Order: sequence, then C-alpha cells, then structure tokens
Amino acid sequence: MKTLLNSLAEPTRWNIVELLKKGPLAVGEIAEELGLRQPQISKHLKVLSEAGIVAVHPIANRRVYQLNPEPFQELQEWAESYRHLSEERFDRLDDYLMKVEKRGEEEK
Repeated sequence: MKTLLNSLAEPTRWNIVELLKKGPLAVGEIAEELGLRQPQISKHLKVLSEAGIVAVHPIANRRVYQLNPEPFQELQEWAESYRHLSEERFDRLDDYLMKVEKRGEEEK
C-alpha cells in the first residue's frame, strides 16, 4: 500500500494515471498529452510499473501502457476501512444540529 501511495503522490505520475483511466496509451501519446519528453515519461512509467499500477504491452515497436485494476481495488478497500471514522463524525454533527434546531424551536 505504501508503495502505491508513494507512486501516486508524484504529480506527473498522478497525471499519467489520470490519462490512462481513459484507456491504454503509448509512451509517445502520454508524453504529447502532458507536454513532456519521452525519456521523462518513461522514467515515471517505470516507477508505476514496478508498483504494479500499470502494465506494458509491446505492440510492434511501441510500448502501450494500461492501468492494472488490482492496486486500485486494494486502495479502495484500505480507504473503506477508515469509513467508520467519517461516519462517526457525521453522526455527531447530526446530533449537534438536531440540538441546535431544537433550541431554536424552544426559543420561538
């Protein structure tokens, strides 16, 4: 999980992942979309590949990258494990708002 989050924390890699959400792209297409040179993109793709976030498929002389769904499912499960924290806070906020509303009605 830590490797996944560290890999996604870098803005260029995040932008690459956002592009690949739309579908597979070749290195040159990614570089063109982001306005960067191909060697820079290749370095970022290597990090994403080592983290298991992307898969590469050689097609003729091109290298096409696509997202692997598994790391994102793992990330979703991890985030879901913290859901109870926000639900508890919303419950407390709801209780507080109900008390404020009740006080307002009593003052009328």
